[in-house]
Amino acid sequence: MGNAGQTVTPNGVARRRPRPLSPLREHLRDTFWFAPAVGLVGAAVTAVVALELDGLLIETLQREGDYDTVSSLIDLADDTKSIITTVGSAMLTFIGVVFSISLVALQMASGQFSPRVVRLYVRSRITKCTFAVFLATFLFALLVQASYQGDTDPRTVQTVPFLSSIACVVMVMVSLVLFIAYVNSTIRLMRVSHVIDRIAWESFRVLDKHGAAGAEAPALGPASAEVAHRGRAGVLRDVNIARLVRVARRYGVVLRLIPRIGDFVVPGTPVLAVHGGTGPPPRALRYTVSVGVERTFHQDLGFGLRQLSDIAQRALSPAVNDPTTAVQCLDRIVQILAAVAGRPLGALRHCDRRGTVRLVQDLPGWTDLVDLGFAEIRGCATGAPQVTRRLMAALEDLTALAPEGRRPPLLRHRELLRQAVERHVREPADREFALLPDRQGIG
Repeated sequence: MGNAGQTVTPNGVARRRPRPLSPLREHLRDTFWFAPAVGLVGAAVTAVVALELDGLLIETLQREGDYDTVSSLIDLADDTKSIITTVGSAMLTFIGVVFSISLVALQMASGQFSPRVVRLYVRSRITKCTFAVFLATFLFALLVQASYQGDTDPRTVQTVPFLSSIACVVMVMVSLVLFIAYVNSTIRLMRVSHVIDRIAWESFRVLDKHGAAGAEAPALGPASAEVAHRGRAGVLRDVNIARLVRVARRYGVVLRLIPRIGDFVVPGTPVLAVHGGTGPPPRALRYTVSVGVERTFHQDLGFGLRQLSDIAQRALSPAVNDPTTAVQCLDRIVQILAAVAGRPLGALRHCDRRGTVRLVQDLPGWTDLVDLGFAEIRGCATGAPQVTRRLMAALEDLTALAPEGRRPPLLRHRELLRQAVERHVREPADREFALLPDRQGIG
């Protein structure tokens, strides 16, 4: 599967265009305001519809002369009025509790794991859904309370909040279920093993989107023009592939993304090279490059390894001294690298509907990914035999899985690890023990 709705052939050519709204969808997932805002709007619309149905129900009963039923509905609404009032005040308390739990979870994640994993909490669907439903229930209860009338005469009353009261009670029940699910999800995300598993899952999702890349960059010839970045400075988060392919087809050129996803760009930095014709005007390339303050998973193939390496380094610091967490990170790093060991890496080519290459995007190579996964952990692991043993086992396993041409980086890291242990560990028996491969570290 290619990037967001496109298939990629083994030589790295994308045959189908990606979804046009893919970057927008990912950017909205990285925000926390969108889902609660949709919940508030939905609550207001639902309240208007429910109250309108209540008015039609009373009008129909009055037209048919069924005043006894109207009186029964009035009595029932009076009984539920206290429930709705209680719901309005209780939901505000629930919102405060959820907000407090979220702040504590964010602080713990940032301090104990890595600041990069905070976005996992921001992107959590259950957290956003819980906030949205709680706020929607609170607003809905307020609107229902405002609809109560003092008139109790079944002949003259205009509306009785019967259906809206039932809807409010249903929303409360849904809120309680979501609160239980939210607490369970937050507790799971506060455990490092689940955070590491979630990072690995996100990494494989990105890997499936990218599909296979060409082993070598396509022959494009010299660039006829370059397009400079005109926006603010920041990290290149992603590019709107569908729009770039459409612009390149319209002007009959091939565009090549110069920086990689995750690179820091400043105004004036060349971001696109034009091959085969005159460059498109700047107006046609607006909103094709997204720059932000931090990296995202959307199109960043190495961001998962970056987070796992950060968590492992923090776990190996003298202040934390948690080698078991570093071993868990190595387990997932090996899993990710094993998945890409046999895949072509290099240039990803995106085509238009006719199969013509219109956009070329560079991906990290095998050596880049191996260095990202092992270099910094290896430098911090010399005093932790549990980690060095697991690292030796990881390098041996990947050496056996990787093709012959991809083994040199692994052998290099193995030799560097051996040299580092020999320098820092004095006793020969301890050195031999620290360099013995063990998939569990130390049992």
